[in-house]
Amino acid sequence: MDILHETEDYFQFIKPYQEAMDFLMVQINILNDDYREKYKDYPIHNIQTRIKTKESILGKLEKKELKKDFETAKNHLTDIAGIRIICYFESDVYHVAEQIKKYTDLICMRESDYIAKPKPNGYKSYHIILGVPVYHTDSKEYYPVEVQIRTLTMDLWASMEHRIIYKSSNVNIKKSRKVFLEFAEELRDCEKQLFELKEENNKEEG
Repeated sequence: MDILHETEDYFQFIKPYQEAMDFLMVQINILNDDYREKYKDYPIHNIQTRIKTKESILGKLEKKELKKDFETAKNHLTDIAGIRIICYFESDVYHVAEQIKKYTDLICMRESDYIAKPKPNGYKSYHIILGVPVYHTDSKEYYPVEVQIRTLTMDLWASMEHRIIYKSSNVNIKKSRKVFLEFAEELRDCEKQLFELKEENNKEEG
């Protein structure tokens, strides 16, 4: 069954993913509220959520050369539901990731540290695939939710790269990659200087 043409089936398919994402968002919002009540240097700037569209799911299956049906999507795609947490600094990213992994009702299916080991194009972020329980009257099933945790500068880089390279059909890839690798380095240096300034200010206030 081609998911691109089955709107009602699509909404039924994504329903448990939406429920899993909502369940996880409750936990993350509680964590964020706790940070803001207790700490002056709270780590989370903002939180974004998304569910893949029919077209995006179809495109991912085509890219992986997989059958275009719901069962295949369920068995092979782990990023249908996604949460993006934007932090201020790199140390905040790791702290938030560790806090989220402490939740005992979640399963850490996979994590990828693209901060310690950036992708060749300069992309940096911390990814965790979490198995989140969805409860029914007589059963419980885990659905994956991809959590991306990155800093403001990492998010700026990713947004610009997506807009200029990914969304452009007529782009000089070699030249663009060179520019974005330089951009990544400049952002990294800027973030480092801002972090040092923050630490210096905290010492003076303390």
